[in-house]
This record gives sequence, C-alpha cells and structure tokens, in this order.
Amino acid sequence: MTLYPAIDLKDGQAVRLTKGLMESAKIYSNEPYELVKKFEDMGAEWVHLVDLNGAFAGEPKNLEQIVKIRQNSSVKLELGGGIRDEATIVKMLELGIDRIILGSIAVKDPDFVKAMAKKYPIAVGIDAVDGYVAVEGWGEVSSMKATDLAKEFADAGVEAIICTDVGRDGTLSGVNIDFTLSIAEASGVSTIASGGVKDEEDVLALKETGKVEGVIIGKAYYEGRLDLERLFKLVS
Repeated sequence: MTLYPAIDLKDGQAVRLTKGLMESAKIYSNEPYELVKKFEDMGAEWVHLVDLNGAFAGEPKNLEQIVKIRQNSSVKLELGGGIRDEATIVKMLELGIDRIILGSIAVKDPDFVKAMAKKYPIAVGIDAVDGYVAVEGWGEVSSMKATDLAKEFADAGVEAIICTDVGRDGTLSGVNIDFTLSIAEASGVSTIASGGVKDEEDVLALKETGKVEGVIIGKAYYEGRLDLERLFKLVS
C-alpha cells in the first residue's frame, strides 16, 4: 500500500483544516518544500498536494510554492485544487506534477474528466458528506451519491480515485473504512483513502482489507500521532 503524506497549501503555507473549513486552518510550515524533502528522506514515493486557495477560486493560486516543491524534491507529486480545464492540466504537468486530481469538475462534467483521463495521468477526487458528493472546496453538497459518482469512472482510464469523508477530515477520529471500500467496489479503480486517519492502526486496517491502494496522511503525522518513517517500512 502506498502512503501519501499530505500538504495543503493556503496563502503559501502548509496547513491542515478541520472538516474542510478554511477558518480552521492550522499552520505547520511557512516553507512547504522543506516538508516534502523531509517526507522524501523518510521514504515517501508520493506526496499529495492540495491548493486550498485554488479549490475555492477555481484556478491554482499557490504556484510559487508548487514550483519550489518540484524544484527541491524528486518524489512524485499529485495535485488538486481548482484544476478545471485542459489548459490548467497541461500547465501543471509542464511544471512537473505527476498526477492531476480532478474533483468538482468530475461532478459537473464527468465526460470532460473521462476525455482528460485518456490523455493525461488523472485521479478523481470524490469528497463526501454523509455519503453525498461535496464540491467547490467542500463549500457545497450535491444531490449525487459518492458511490454513483465512483461508478461513473469505472472504465474511464483514471489512475485512481481519492475518496475523502469530509466529516472526518482533520478530526483524527478514525478513517472511514466502509466508505472507502464502497468506493473501491463501486468503481473497480485503485482507491486512495483520505480523511480522519488517526494512527498506525488505521493505516494497517486499511492495508489488511487488500482492496485499498493507498492512504493520505495529514494531521496524524503533523500532530505526532504516528511514526511515518516506521509506517513506510511496515507497508512497503
């Protein structure tokens, strides 16, 4: 299973939110690229980046930090947040991003995402509140069930689906394994769990299912709830 240490970018800083609320942002670093280097030294193959400002603005806003991260590390980077057209996808890939995460646009225009997945390395971000898809930086909840959206991309050629239980994100209350498995089973696509991971046991429980490709780790690391370096060895 792949571990994806997470960095959320807000106003050029690395932060974590609670339940996706911007006003809950807690700053963990003024130089996010230094965190990426630390993750790389621990054994990370991937780092998960989210441009929070971009998610609300509908276009990437933390480009300076994204470029700095790319220039100072050799890990693979996946990036989401405000990427909603092909020109932006191409621009991010040209900056050295390895995989693009499409979220809100996947709900509003799934055919666009399917077309992009045929041309570029794409992951679909499915963020849910009580089982229903949240969009626009989680500022709105749609009437679509997360599992129905997952089925939409079953044979679309996307590299992965990243599923987040918004109600647990940043709460350290435990990852929603049942929700993650429901997305994996509905889509048949490599599924990455996100939201609420609290400790090593959470990660190992996901691994034991044999159905989850990866897990995104954020606040549990930043708050010292797990030994990330040890975890890389355990899951490799």
